[in-house]
Amino acid sequence: MNIHRPVMLLCAALPLLLGSISSTHAAPPRPTTAVPVFEQWRETVHRGSDELLTAGLGIDALRSATAPAFANPAQPTAEEARRRAIWSSWRGIADLTPGGGFGDVYGSLQAVPGREFSAYARVPGARHPHRVLVQVPDSFDAARRCLVVAASSGSRGIHGAIAVAGSWGLAHGCAVAYTDKGAGSDYYDLDAKAGFQADGTPASQGALAFIPAGATAAQGIAFKHAHSGDNPEADWGRHLLQALQFGLQALDRAYPQSAPFTAANTRTLGVGVSNGGGAVLRAAEIEGDWFDAMVAGEPNVSVAGAPALYDFVTQAALLMPCALLTEDDLPQPPMRAQAVPGWTQRCATLKSAGLVQGDDTAAQVRSARQQLLDAGLSADALRAGAFSTGFDLWRAIAATYSSAYGRYAAGEHPCAYSFSAAGTDGRPHAATAEVRATWWSEGSGIPPGSGVVLVDGNATGAAADPLRGLRCLRALGESDSADARRVRAGITAATAKAPRRGLPIVVIHGLDDGLVPISMTSDRYVPLARKAGAQIAYWRVNKAQHFDSLLAFPDYRKRYVPLLPYLFAAMDQVWEHLEDPARALPQDALIQPSPRAEAPLLREQLSIPAPPGR
Repeated sequence: MNIHRPVMLLCAALPLLLGSISSTHAAPPRPTTAVPVFEQWRETVHRGSDELLTAGLGIDALRSATAPAFANPAQPTAEEARRRAIWSSWRGIADLTPGGGFGDVYGSLQAVPGREFSAYARVPGARHPHRVLVQVPDSFDAARRCLVVAASSGSRGIHGAIAVAGSWGLAHGCAVAYTDKGAGSDYYDLDAKAGFQADGTPASQGALAFIPAGATAAQGIAFKHAHSGDNPEADWGRHLLQALQFGLQALDRAYPQSAPFTAANTRTLGVGVSNGGGAVLRAAEIEGDWFDAMVAGEPNVSVAGAPALYDFVTQAALLMPCALLTEDDLPQPPMRAQAVPGWTQRCATLKSAGLVQGDDTAAQVRSARQQLLDAGLSADALRAGAFSTGFDLWRAIAATYSSAYGRYAAGEHPCAYSFSAAGTDGRPHAATAEVRATWWSEGSGIPPGSGVVLVDGNATGAAADPLRGLRCLRALGESDSADARRVRAGITAATAKAPRRGLPIVVIHGLDDGLVPISMTSDRYVPLARKAGAQIAYWRVNKAQHFDSLLAFPDYRKRYVPLLPYLFAAMDQVWEHLEDPARALPQDALIQPSPRAEAPLLREQLSIPAPPGR
């Protein structure tokens, strides 16, 4: 449920693996599966000042808070839209600050020349396509063929896994296939009747990536995750498999003399972070020997028989502003002084509604906090939830996911939520062409952000309290209304099952994750997988929260370590095993690292588990 970065960090909120193989790699025959038809194929060349990994920007431009410019702000070229999308994806996922370690301690930012292939793909029964993209480096060796397959973190656009899958896979000479898994930044302006083409440029006609149902009647902004009518989370695994299949077809086109590329003669590995990690685990369920290994970081995954993450999100949206009010030493931002009045008022309204007990604010805080702890949230994860609370992410997540689970069209949300472009004062307003042109490149896939705001139809006035809408969102997970049954059916459809027996899997999760709590996700999934005979390793990382990009703030880097180094290490170790089965796969680990504070990050501080036997 990674929706990161309000402003430029409201979605900082964040993908794996590799492959490489010799022509003698022998795998069991893969089952025959209907090969999807891919539409709107595009092939582009990226060399010199416009390469695959950073679009030629390099580390200095990626660090800059100034986005790469559009020559015509209202109508960027495809090259300009892509460059800004890659800039935004890097900044939303990775800690790129000097001394943070990316490119030095872990990961690669070296320029990678090559080609890109992209298309639309559609899972059976879906109303709308998802985007697929394959990057093929010039260093690809058809005699050691490998394909990394990744799903975007959060609801990001098609480049949303580039900081992990691209950085690792391209550096190893592998092709990298991506999917936006039915979400992404293909926003549609219902007022202007305008969306985005296959190349990421804005348009009002043609083969747009997303035109929502009812577009002629509704107003505001629609986006795929909330308004496609497809409940994309239920199909995350199939999205990832289709990205793999598209990757193989793209390699056939790139190297026709070496075709066919198949899952039997090409090493295939899946990787993802947050929602992308959830997609990896859902793909691990699919029968057939499609993937050789999986690495999932901080996965958003729900297990049958346990409360869904939606239950926690709606509870956090209601209670966390009050629960954090007297919490000592909260990470900043958000700035405590600005939050205190609103959080104090939330305690009072919760008390009036009978949702917390206590005759004074301190007692109400204790009541709210205890309910979250009783739900399974740790005290450290509660503290890390300050970011999501301060930027009102809980409400945005709940509104979007309930719309997706219930398959509601734009303008149909049962709790009266909608989305709109915003004027300079932050109020709903018609979008300008200049703002609209940035959405595909910079949108997180879940507003607010990039000039789009969440509109609460239950609240009026500048000081309106959101409690009515929040209680409605929570009731969709609890009550017996027709809408609640509809939403819960969508939640059930997105529940994870056990993975295919024998598939190597590494799950990595931060103990301080305040957005996708480890106790409600990975801690439940790993026993399920083991009971089914999975070959799974579980790395739990102390002092790691959900958003690596927040380590740009000094107060975060004095408390937390990045999670991405552990994904890169897991990829390395899994890769070594696939190259040489005599080398053992990773084993379980409880990792105790040390944050860097203001000093440059050293590998020794991360306490990365050594490969077994070494």
